[in-house]
Amino acid sequence: MPRTTRKKHLLAGLAAAGVLGVGLAAPTVAFAADGDTPTPGASTGAAEDGDRQQQRADRQAEFAEKLAAELGVDTDKVTAALEKLRAEHKPADRPEKGDRPGKGDPADRQAAMKERLAQAVEDGKLTQEQADAVTAAAEAGVLPGPGGRGGHGGPAGK
Repeated sequence: MPRTTRKKHLLAGLAAAGVLGVGLAAPTVAFAADGDTPTPGASTGAAEDGDRQQQRADRQAEFAEKLAAELGVDTDKVTAALEKLRAEHKPADRPEKGDRPGKGDPADRQAAMKERLAQAVEDGKLTQEQADAVTAAAEAGVLPGPGGRGGHGGPAGK
């Protein structure tokens, strides 16, 4: 191969490597510069869940008070009626909040994921090596889910 052709190939390869390097480095630098993003942890998730539950309870209490005032009925009576209606209209097959798959203890979520992967291997949808790779990726934080970042709505649940 002539020398000029080799130089062209070398320069093209270096240019491609440079573009790839910038493409990989830019998001990494941008992510590193975003220092206000907290790292997810079990205690953070539990605190946020508790805050959400408290906010929901506050909204429900405010709604019950306003409804009671509008109807001219005692607030406790309205609250009891709303709770009764919620219980009656809750689907029978809907699990309780803490019993939902993918929620709760990270160890439980990880065990559930491993069960689904084992079933996929048994059904012939995945090889054992693929299932092991998915498990390793989740544990390393590459995937959203047990041990990983993200979740519904994008990175870190945003």
